[in-house]
Amino acid sequence: MKSVLLIVDDERATRSVLSQALEETYEVYSAANGKAARAVLESEPVDILLTDLRLGGESGMDLIDHAKQLEHPPTCIMMTAYGSRDTAAEAKKHGAYYFLTKPLNLDEVELLLRRAEQARKLEASNLELTRQLRPTQGLDAMLGTSPAMRAIFDRIRQIAPANATVLIEGETGTGKELVARALHSLSPRSKSGGKFVAVNCAALSPQLMESELFGHEKGAFTNAMQRRIGRFEEANGGTLFLDEIGEMDIPTQVKLLRVLAERCIERVGSNESIPVDVRIVAATNRDLQAMVDAGQFRLDLYQRLNVVDLHLPPLRERAEDIVLMANAFVHSIGEENNRPNLRLSRTALELLRHYDWPGNVRQLRSAIEHGVILCEGESITPADLPDFLNKRNLPPEQEKAVRTVPLPAEEFNLDRLIHTTILRALETTNGNRSAAAKLLGIDRRTLQRHLTAPPQHHTTSTQKP
Repeated sequence: MKSVLLIVDDERATRSVLSQALEETYEVYSAANGKAARAVLESEPVDILLTDLRLGGESGMDLIDHAKQLEHPPTCIMMTAYGSRDTAAEAKKHGAYYFLTKPLNLDEVELLLRRAEQARKLEASNLELTRQLRPTQGLDAMLGTSPAMRAIFDRIRQIAPANATVLIEGETGTGKELVARALHSLSPRSKSGGKFVAVNCAALSPQLMESELFGHEKGAFTNAMQRRIGRFEEANGGTLFLDEIGEMDIPTQVKLLRVLAERCIERVGSNESIPVDVRIVAATNRDLQAMVDAGQFRLDLYQRLNVVDLHLPPLRERAEDIVLMANAFVHSIGEENNRPNLRLSRTALELLRHYDWPGNVRQLRSAIEHGVILCEGESITPADLPDFLNKRNLPPEQEKAVRTVPLPAEEFNLDRLIHTTILRALETTNGNRSAAAKLLGIDRRTLQRHLTAPPQHHTTSTQKP
């Protein structure tokens, strides 16, 4: 597969000579100015940017700055007829790999491009190796000691070495992509250098889905300026994760079914069959069987995908894992925010443990991050957590702190009742007066006033007059 090269120069002759000399080795794009170059950079996966320093009224330095901000920045090479040591040093500061002076020597350019390409591939290999060695790519990224999760872990270990297609089902936020990554990480494909490639089917329009999965040829449609490989070719030898497979439109389902049957793809605009060796792991938060019954999903594709099924339980069905996960999130998020000594108070843990978590693990993590950011002390209290974790979610024993406290009939006294309720609220919030006031729905000044004014002890007579 050829690397993609973008040549930017305001001189047509220079662009033409370089393009003709390099088009056999590279997929070559060219642009006469910064605006056109940025359009290519933002629409195509450029590997190497070869740009002139002066682009009419623009600067190649600015173009390099723009390129380096991209999600996958290209290797940048600067060329100019006005070279100097200072200019070369400035180009390096902006992230240029090398600095060429004009007039150009084509042999020197080709040698430099080969070196840049090799350095880029080496860097990509090192990043991929580092990614694969991270423990968060395997089962270590998944937390849980409940029987349901132990069963999931055992199933992952059992099916990871196989090549069978896997369908992961579960509610939003249950960790379906983590399971897919663990399956890849523990597979022979990962050990032999195969990539894990993820595609979110819900994020792509039907018009883009086919090109994204299978790639396209130059001129296949408007703005198809160059050949582009799809995710299947990118994942060749590895694992392709199709997230939210239930959002895929019927025409693309038909094409995917053919790929699963024949293990070949065709780029958009081409009749050439390209063999691919890819393991498919699909995931959905929808009921695919119900979609099949409703005519919204093909039965034959469903049967192809559902070779091995993994159903992830929602967090509310494994409440014993909530405390473990919450503490782990406090530790990791605290480290990220330079607050390594944070902990969850007992009442905060109780609040978390008794919530239903409709958003599952993702929602729990967001709630903990909210608490880490807003916590002013060393202990995260209920007042630091999001508003949806309110007093109505407290377990019965904690709810007493904010309800009317029953007193003996002879001691019904409003001041005493208020004082006792505030003390219960302070007990619930570990003495945090701001949190207690918030829990009771009053301001801190009112709470302070009732605390500093001890209640009068009045007894109501129970004798008949």
